[in-house]
Amino acid sequence: MTISLYDTAARQSRAFTPLVPGRVSIYLCGATVQAPPHIGHIRSGIVFDVMSRWFAHRGYDVTLVRNVTDIDDKIIAGAESEGIPYWQLAMRNERAFADAYDVLGCLPPAGEPRATGHVPEMVTLMERLIAGGHAYAAGGDVYFDVASWPQYGELSGQRVDEMQAAADSSSDAKRDPRDFALWKSAKPGEPSWDTPWGPGRPGWHLECSAMAHKYLGAAFDIHGGGLDLVFPHHENEIAQSKAAGDAFASYWLHNYWVTTSGEKMSKSLGNSLLVTEVVKRVRPIELRYYLVASHYRSHMEYSEDALQEAGAGFRRLESFVRHATQRVGETEPSIVCADFERAMDNDFGLPAALAAIHEVATDGNKALASGNDVVARGALASVRRMLAILGIDPLASPWVDRDTAGSELHDVVDALVTGQLEARQQARKSKDFTTADAIRDSLAAAGIAIDDTAEGARWSLLEEN
Repeated sequence: MTISLYDTAARQSRAFTPLVPGRVSIYLCGATVQAPPHIGHIRSGIVFDVMSRWFAHRGYDVTLVRNVTDIDDKIIAGAESEGIPYWQLAMRNERAFADAYDVLGCLPPAGEPRATGHVPEMVTLMERLIAGGHAYAAGGDVYFDVASWPQYGELSGQRVDEMQAAADSSSDAKRDPRDFALWKSAKPGEPSWDTPWGPGRPGWHLECSAMAHKYLGAAFDIHGGGLDLVFPHHENEIAQSKAAGDAFASYWLHNYWVTTSGEKMSKSLGNSLLVTEVVKRVRPIELRYYLVASHYRSHMEYSEDALQEAGAGFRRLESFVRHATQRVGETEPSIVCADFERAMDNDFGLPAALAAIHEVATDGNKALASGNDVVARGALASVRRMLAILGIDPLASPWVDRDTAGSELHDVVDALVTGQLEARQQARKSKDFTTADAIRDSLAAAGIAIDDTAEGARWSLLEEN
């Protein structure tokens, strides 16, 4: 029962050993609420939701903290362009992220702290760094002294002498262009908080170190986030936290991007890929399936065809679950198959895990066709358990409570196909095999497979090769 994780810092897979036996602590860099979320933003939340579910399945008590960055340059600029306070824009977009996590079935984190609510913790951290000779105040700003930390670059593998100037400030007060801002002095008209060095606002990197320490302690198990955060954000977090004396994270996990035409998904793509828009084209449960179907350390190349193909793949599983439930009754989700366990334990190998689910569903469909209810019941219980771990069991909360479209669509298709099967049966009784074969072929062209059993014809969605 060993779970292996690909640790970005170690550049290899490592067996997971928790700091506290039986418990897993995770800090996830969450949303910077500049705008409502597109599907690229939300992938990270879904990835770590699945990871948390698997740890829980393996018997761990999971604590996931996912922060909200509710103040930065773009939030301030966006609010100014709309003529509203920064906090109004931030809260509007924070609600949009919360709605997106909810509509896609993510479990709520243990905590979701906001940057602006933790200025006292940031001040304490800066005081520790200044006292240790790793930070300095200059002109109302506070900077981390990169040269004071020889290990700087250990996460990203970069060399300090090859780095360019930090992008967060061009102040002449910096000792070294590569030093990064922990605290930014207030500009006229900008929101600010009082500190011993004057009014200002947090630097991006400082907030996560302060909040991780507050909620998970000086040492915790896993720090996660998108690949684009490795440098400078996570590199700077490590430097300032370890320089202050914290052990910080034992493992670093990074999910890769959702890309379009090979480029990282960005706000310039417009609104078509906002979560609120995509769920108008596909059911939320199908969008979740699409976002978990790739390995978290692989880039997802978005296309409408890929999204529709994923939806079809989910519907094949859903068809088995609904047909089997109608046949053998409700079952409690139970054991998972060995192939699924191996895939999930191996750095959350979701493509192989989904392949294992489809294989069990195929066996279950064969059992239904042959009238073997015992095998069908076992397959149903196993498939539902595995789908539940991925958050996509169509008969479980939240989908059974609010996403009735799949059930209603299935009922409509079932009524239409049943009518065709009755016509086919009548044609066969009349020895009109030409008509019977034509009905079968038309259903096959529509993606419907027919199994003739001793109890009559049954239909299911065709499995793709």
